[in-house]
Amino acid sequence: MIVLHTFLTLAAGFATMALLLGMATLLARALGWQAAPAQKSVPEPDRPMARAWNLGSTLLAALVGGYVTATLAQLNPLIHALALALIVLLLGALSALQTRGQAPIWFALLLLALSPCAVVLGGMLRLWQLGIR
Repeated sequence: MIVLHTFLTLAAGFATMALLLGMATLLARALGWQAAPAQKSVPEPDRPMARAWNLGSTLLAALVGGYVTATLAQLNPLIHALALALIVLLLGALSALQTRGQAPIWFALLLLALSPCAVVLGGMLRLWQLGIR
């Protein structure tokens, strides 16, 4: 039963991140900061606002995902947040490999490094809220 609860806790944190990133992507497309996938036949020019939006929304989603994971965890909330951070790191590395050439390498590495840190920070925020230092 503990394994199922852990799986559901991690899935809820990841689903929260995915939902927030999906909403941020739709908003960016509506504002014209990001082209739809079907329109990307040629590489887009470097758009600082789009990159800033992508970085900010990714970090905010990771922070909230870590917080949700730690909130739902019955035992060891920080361990659950660390597990989600590891999942985010692995999936981020796969994503960086898959999308190489579409964004500057420094941006992919920045997302890869900061996203798991934001997940852990979200878990730590929950601990601080509980009074655990």
